[in-house]
Amino acid sequence: MAAVDAQFYWMSAKIPSDQFLLYTFAGEPAHMERAIDDVMGRARACPALTIRVSDGSPLTYPRWVPMPVEHPRVHHLDDDSWLGCLDAVVRLADHQLDVRQSPWRLHLFASVHDIPGSAASGTVAVLQVAHALADGARASAMAGWLFGRVEPVPDVGAPSRGFLPWRSLQAARAHRQLVRDMEAGLLGDTAGSRPVLITNARPAGARAVRTLVRHRSELSGPTVSVAVLAAVADALFGYLGGTATSLGAEVPMAKPGVRQGHNHFRNVTVGLYPDLPPEARTERILAELANTRRRAEHPAARAADRAFAAVPAALLRWGVAQFDIDARPTLVSGNTVVSSVHRGPADLRFGDAPVLLTAGFPALSPAMGLTHGVHGIGDTVAISVHAAESAIGDIDSYVQALDAAL
Repeated sequence: MAAVDAQFYWMSAKIPSDQFLLYTFAGEPAHMERAIDDVMGRARACPALTIRVSDGSPLTYPRWVPMPVEHPRVHHLDDDSWLGCLDAVVRLADHQLDVRQSPWRLHLFASVHDIPGSAASGTVAVLQVAHALADGARASAMAGWLFGRVEPVPDVGAPSRGFLPWRSLQAARAHRQLVRDMEAGLLGDTAGSRPVLITNARPAGARAVRTLVRHRSELSGPTVSVAVLAAVADALFGYLGGTATSLGAEVPMAKPGVRQGHNHFRNVTVGLYPDLPPEARTERILAELANTRRRAEHPAARAADRAFAAVPAALLRWGVAQFDIDARPTLVSGNTVVSSVHRGPADLRFGDAPVLLTAGFPALSPAMGLTHGVHGIGDTVAISVHAAESAIGDIDSYVQALDAAL
């Protein structure tokens, strides 16, 4: 197991991090059991979906070993509306996966009414994936394979450990070059930390998710991600009473280059600038995202990753054990999360039922009570809100504000 994936695995004992990828399909398959058998057959044919974790020695990294495929779990809803289904999806997070048994699970909800964009009832499939197995992009590829896409999930090669002292020396040299490039104006600085807000309080009370659905053409801005970030700035600024001008968001961003682990991304910070006019705000957000991409392509970023990959298993395991989830920060990198993944063309099917939309709900954490998911399939984009009551007391009012801002 790569060091980055092992870190996710060990950290999940402290901060649950399972991902929930939701797909809605028009109607129900004419033959439900046949559709389920087809999905299971495709799972058995995918090496990325037939492995689990074996964690034997505290001195070595865990290993991926073969496993049989579990049958999907079919749920029967007391409230079969769209909101009732979303409430059931929230409750799935109470049952995190044991990656030593299986790092993924498929949940099915049939005859769900009031699905956005559908006049009839439909089927909702939720792929639960442990973060150690996949990041958002890789998990989306797994779901695509399960529901009929021909492109296989790309293999990830065996991790290259290397010699930590040598790789650390290389990382230090590359970092000094990064500093020189910043001083020369070739790269900008990062957005930096900002004060904590109520959204950074430890999540407490009821948790809820909501979704808004848009056609791509309805989202103004150079990219879907930038359009949503600018709208979140308006909605959250208004919800907080118009005083939090330092608002910022954590944005997961794919790393450049060849994937070295099941997780191949880093979190970057982007200022939201709610006090700027919309056009100026969009330009600032776009410029910060462009700067973070340039920094990600700098040799210092790759050198740091190579040094981290060489950390001995016992040292990394000890470091994760020292993490104190009860410690409260005075500054944070972001006041919310906006995670954006395009899941490809609208070519997925469950049996003979075509896909309608896809959504996702980034996990909450001890210092993050509000997250946003932005997920597209074809030209349909779902903007999702996941919030604890302690962060957003009235989620429907917040979603209305976000709806208006979009």
